[in-house]
Amino acid sequence: MKLVTAIIKPFKLDDVRQTLADLGVKGVTVTEVKGFGRQRGHTELYRGAEYVVDFLPKVKLELAVEDDIVEQAIEAITNSARTGKIGDGKIFVTDLEQVVRIRTGETGPEAV
Repeated sequence: MKLVTAIIKPFKLDDVRQTLADLGVKGVTVTEVKGFGRQRGHTELYRGAEYVVDFLPKVKLELAVEDDIVEQAIEAITNSARTGKIGDGKIFVTDLEQVVRIRTGETGPEAV
C-alpha cells in the first residue's frame, strides 16, 4: 500500500474529492495548511498599503491506496487539481509499512 499526500489549492478540493470517489477511494483526510513553494508568496494591497503574504493557504489530502490504483489516484488528483498556473501543488507518494484499524484490529488493505 501507498500513502498519497497531495497539496492543492483550496478551491479545487471538491473536484478532487469527487474524482477520487469516482475512482473508488474509500477515505481521505483533509487538512487546511499554509506554505509556499517556488512562488515564495505574493504581495497584496489592503487599504492602500502593500504587504507580503509569505504563506499561502493550501489544502493537504492524505489517502491510503492499494498499489494497483496508485497511478490512477495520482492521475485523478493531477487532472482535477490542475489550473495551469503557478501554485497548483505537489503530490508525494510514500510506502505504507502497516495499517491497523483501531476498532477491529484489522490490518493491511482490509483496515482501510
